[in-house]
Amino acid sequence: MKNSRIVGVGHYVPERVVTNQDLEKLMDTSNEWIIERTGIRERRFFDYKKDTCSNMATRATKMALERAGVDAMEIDLIVFATITPDYLFPGSGVLMQRELGLDKKTIPAIDIRNACSGFIYALSIADQFIKTGMYKTVAVVGSEIQSSAMEFSDRQRHVSVIFGDGAGAVILQATGEEGKGILSTHMHADGTFAEELYVKDPGSSRKNEERLTPEMLKGESIRAHMNGNLVFKHAIVRFIEVIMEALNTNGKTKDDIDLLIPHQANLRISNFVQQKLGLSDDRIYNNIQRYGNTTAATIPIALSEAWEEGKLKENDLVCLAAFGSGFTWASALINW
Repeated sequence: MKNSRIVGVGHYVPERVVTNQDLEKLMDTSNEWIIERTGIRERRFFDYKKDTCSNMATRATKMALERAGVDAMEIDLIVFATITPDYLFPGSGVLMQRELGLDKKTIPAIDIRNACSGFIYALSIADQFIKTGMYKTVAVVGSEIQSSAMEFSDRQRHVSVIFGDGAGAVILQATGEEGKGILSTHMHADGTFAEELYVKDPGSSRKNEERLTPEMLKGESIRAHMNGNLVFKHAIVRFIEVIMEALNTNGKTKDDIDLLIPHQANLRISNFVQQKLGLSDDRIYNNIQRYGNTTAATIPIALSEAWEEGKLKENDLVCLAAFGSGFTWASALINW
């Protein structure tokens, strides 16, 4: 059984920069409050004239392919993580397949909706397909357009200051090198808390006339609901648990981690995890300050930037970890 290895990383973020000062003009908030609560200083918002969820993912994938020295025609599977697809259906994976010119090759595309944990879930799925020998080259992407779903008002300010848009991608290939690549992945969920971080409407479990109403469009049920305190309390516990699970599975300790890349949910969460694990600043990577929370895209964007900055070196032990809606949480341990 072969291991799978990340051979290329890439990302795309929209050109439009939205600062905390910009948001101060739209609702009763402040730069200081946003930084204190989240660590975010700015984020990127998409341009509806040229950016889509799928073409942002395509741009990120093309960068990853170029860095890997891999031709797009070598891809034989796409695993696409997003909760903000271009259409209700079909998923954005087939749209990206078409944009890459792989529609004639008719490769499969899998779309998953695991929110902030989506990229690691997608990575785990791709890893299993490579380990079984079914596929040799897989594009794993996370792409989100959150800004068009946000309401920039006082009633939604606790949510709308957090999220941004962007895409990240990795190219995964089989490797015969012992102990290289993805060592293990770990996924969990607890549906008890599903309604603590969710968008309720428009849902399918309604009478026809109640699925989408004028009243609904004016209300908050079509916007993200988040019980921030509860999410924070669960996140700091699950992050530590799933990171230690990955380390213990592979006979490693927290001292062996060369770089931890957590999902960029909140800088306070990342700082708490860093402190609990005793990691120095050079052993954890955060970019939420510049991009906000891009949900499924945060980890691959961070991976791509960390690679650009020379923070990912041969044989480094890299840990990825995420927590989000569902509740879901996951980790991956990688010998880079």
